[in-house]
Amino acid sequence: MPVRALVYVSQKSERLGEHDLDALVSDAANFNATADVTGILLFDGQRFLQYLEGPAAGVEAAFRRVCGATSHKEIMLLAGGIVGARFYPSWSMMLIGADRSSLGQIASGDWNGFVRRGTVARPTAVDHMLTLTEKA
Repeated sequence: MPVRALVYVSQKSERLGEHDLDALVSDAANFNATADVTGILLFDGQRFLQYLEGPAAGVEAAFRRVCGATSHKEIMLLAGGIVGARFYPSWSMMLIGADRSSLGQIASGDWNGFVRRGTVARPTAVDHMLTLTEKA
């Protein structure tokens, strides 16, 4: 079965408190586990970048929940498509702190085809994302 992937960025809502973030991640992890969706949520204190992967129906259901959430605003889809294999098969949802520069570098990177080049000379957005999350 093909694995669908989707990545977006958004701005934190003023209503989202520190304790709310833990509950949000726990709720997302529970939902994603039932939908067979895995992924990560990067957060720099103001912006989110979320990468979701799994069966098309699960990813679409998770993204509908994202779009209806009041925890963030200004949702911008960066990419969506098919990937050869999951990057995060064990994480139904993992929150990872990121500095503003790292999150910006990932968000503005090349998401075309969700390709991992693995080169220092011209890393893709996936290369940057995986480098950051390998430290987690």
